[in-house]
Amino acid sequence: MPHLIEPASILLPVREDLESWSVVACDQFTSQPSYWERAEELAGEGPSALRLILPEAWLHTERADGAPERIAETAERYLRDGVFREIPDALIYVERTQPDGRVRRGLVGALDLEQYDYAPGSRSPIRATEGTVAERLPPRVAIRRRAALEMTHTIVLMDDREDRVLSPLHAARERMKKLYDFELMLSGGHLRGWLVEGERLTAALSALDALGDPALQQQKYGEAASNGPLTLAIGDGNHSLAAAKNWWEELRPTLEASQRVNHPARFALVELENIHDPALDFEPIHRLLTDTDTEAFPEELSKHRQEWEAAGLTLGERVAAAESFCRSYVERFGGRIDYIHGDETAQKLGSLPGRAAVLLPPVEKDGLFASVLADGALPKKSFSMGQAADKRYYLECRRLR
Repeated sequence: MPHLIEPASILLPVREDLESWSVVACDQFTSQPSYWERAEELAGEGPSALRLILPEAWLHTERADGAPERIAETAERYLRDGVFREIPDALIYVERTQPDGRVRRGLVGALDLEQYDYAPGSRSPIRATEGTVAERLPPRVAIRRRAALEMTHTIVLMDDREDRVLSPLHAARERMKKLYDFELMLSGGHLRGWLVEGERLTAALSALDALGDPALQQQKYGEAASNGPLTLAIGDGNHSLAAAKNWWEELRPTLEASQRVNHPARFALVELENIHDPALDFEPIHRLLTDTDTEAFPEELSKHRQEWEAAGLTLGERVAAAESFCRSYVERFGGRIDYIHGDETAQKLGSLPGRAAVLLPPVEKDGLFASVLADGALPKKSFSMGQAADKRYYLECRRLR
């Protein structure tokens, strides 16, 4: 049985100035084009990961015209021009110092798309945590279909309560080969990475495989484990990973059986993190009703808020109840639903005329796997993993063909 995460031949840029190469995930700062303008200035004229992505802030602008072809041509040129050095058959252990000073640990490798399924009702060992919006996939699939390279901002979570995958690598990092160590642009913090090879690589994969043991899953999740095993869950980058899955399923029928085993498109580069990492914050995404009649809101909220605030609910049940209330309210009193990060921000915006806020309780991240097993993927906009500046930056590349 293949591992869920496999070693990959990873490409790293051959340059000292990695700060101008590495940029934050494409789905961040979508309403702040000035952020991406500044990123362009910092990237300069040289090779940069920014030339290999389409920031979502540009999706409905002229910048999106011809993006798949432009990105594909840039990738081919970078490969021809010797922009990269290859680290064969490797995993990379990473430590990200966030802007708040806390250090988040991860492991970069290739996820097997054959063992991942984002469809509702999935029982695959790798699953989405939130519902996938089909309309968001075509632009990403179009880029992947043409590109010779992939990068990743996808973060995959494991429920490793004993910290058996990453802690041995952390302890041994000073004896491992360091691959990079640099400041991230635009207040993104600091990133260091070490090569995982030999016995350490084998041990890390074995510890990861052990998380799928049925007895361990039963111990962790009780009755919900009958819908498992659930070994890995997607934290960030769900739509990028879903696009990779779509492209693989489109390509797979055109290949011989022998070609499907190790074809590059069968895999997707990801970073694996432990959901129990103290530096990994989960925050609720609150609901904001706008352009609505708020006169009835206090009474309606008082009648229904226990539907998502009551004790004993799973995260999925809380979010679904709050979303249902909001949809029912706007159907009766008009308006639309927006999604807001931060308690103070939601409260401030909700106090304005024609607006009202529905605040969700703090997210108990320890219950995420059990919730997905019991209820399936959560409704969209269920939680956020940290602030925008904490999101993964693109750095490593991998050939897709």
